Amino acid sequence: MTSVNHIKTPFIFRLFSRQHLICNMLSPENEIHLTFDDGPNPEATLAILDILREKGVRATFFCVGHNVMKHPEVFELVRQGGHAIGNHTFHHLNGWKTAPASYYEDVTRCEEYFQTTLFRPPHGRFTPSQYYLLRNKYLFVMWSVLAKDYHRRVTPEKCLDIVIKKTLPGSIVVFHDSVKAIEKVLYALPRFLDYFLEKGYKFKGLEGR
Repeated sequence: MTSVNHIKTPFIFRLFSRQHLICNMLSPENEIHLTFDDGPNPEATLAILDILREKGVRATFFCVGHNVMKHPEVFELVRQGGHAIGNHTFHHLNGWKTAPASYYEDVTRCEEYFQTTLFRPPHGRFTPSQYYLLRNKYLFVMWSVLAKDYHRRVTPEKCLDIVIKKTLPGSIVVFHDSVKAIEKVLYALPRFLDYFLEKGYKFKGLEGR
C-alpha cells in the first residue's frame, strides 16, 4: 500500500467505506477534530493536558495499550479531562510487518485496559486483511492534517505552519504525545489553538459508532 508519510492521508484510503474508515468529518460548522497519538506518557501527555485545559479544548487520544498499562494514572487524567479515547494497538505495531491474526490479537488486547470503537493504525499502515478483520469492531480513523511533529527535520515553526495552513472545517489533525515530539508540540499546539479559537472554530472529540 502507499506510504503515508505525507501531510494528508493518501487518496487510496478514501476508497474504503466511510462506514468503517474516515479521513475527515463533514462539518456544517467550523469544527476541528484534534487528535494525539502514541501516549499516554507522563512527560508529554501531562503537558498537553495542561494546554488543553487552559484553552478549554476537547481532543481524542489514540493510546498505545502498553503505555496505558505502564501509566494508568496519566491515562485516568486523560479520561477525567473529558477527552475521547482511541485504540492505537497494544505495542504500536507496524501493520505492514505483522500477520493479520497477530495484529488483530494485539489491537483487541487493549480492551483489557480501555474500551473504544475508535482505532488508528500506527504510522497509518495496515493491510486489507487486517482492515476486514477489524472493521466490524472499530471505526478506522485516519487524518486530513499531519503535524509532522515527530520528524527531526521539521522545526517547531514549520510544524505550526503546516497545521495552520492545512486545517479546514472538519479536519482531523494529528499531533503526538511522545517525548520525541513534545518540544514541537509545546510550541505549535497553543498557537494553533489560539489561531482557530480566535476565528470562532470549535474543537470536538471524535465519537465512535
